[in-house]
Amino acid sequence: MTEHEAQGGDHGHGDHGHGGHGHASHGGIGKYIAVFVALCVFTAISFAIANSPIMDNPAIGWFGMMAVSCCKALLVVLFFMHLKWEANWKYVLTVPASIMSVFLIIMLVPDIGLRTRHYSEERWKNAAVPHASDSAQGQDHSDQQGSGGHSSGGGGD
Repeated sequence: MTEHEAQGGDHGHGDHGHGGHGHASHGGIGKYIAVFVALCVFTAISFAIANSPIMDNPAIGWFGMMAVSCCKALLVVLFFMHLKWEANWKYVLTVPASIMSVFLIIMLVPDIGLRTRHYSEERWKNAAVPHASDSAQGQDHSDQQGSGGHSSGGGGD
């Protein structure tokens, strides 16, 4: 017997940090099988969306696929990562991280969407050709290039 065990510090492998409750209190294997079946159904829904006429409008199709993916991620996090049975401290970690994620997206989307607004003439020469669905700024620039280029901008030929 070690000195630690003699002082009452038995660290058996029964608890594994689950606060004294075993995996049986998590609903048993039936719950995990039900979650697996739900994940298979959600995967089939994603496949159906991807191969349906809904994808003719990519915004709606991708929104549907992202919604299904979020549901699948939620099931995995809640059941397979055991967060459903954790104490309320999980909110202390996830709520601020979620707020920061939304804030980051809100701050970066305009920056990415308007990135071509301040392109130099040299950058426009090396940039990919914009598609018809791109911003009006890109279309105006391609029209100007066809008629002789920008009147402003650095670097001439």
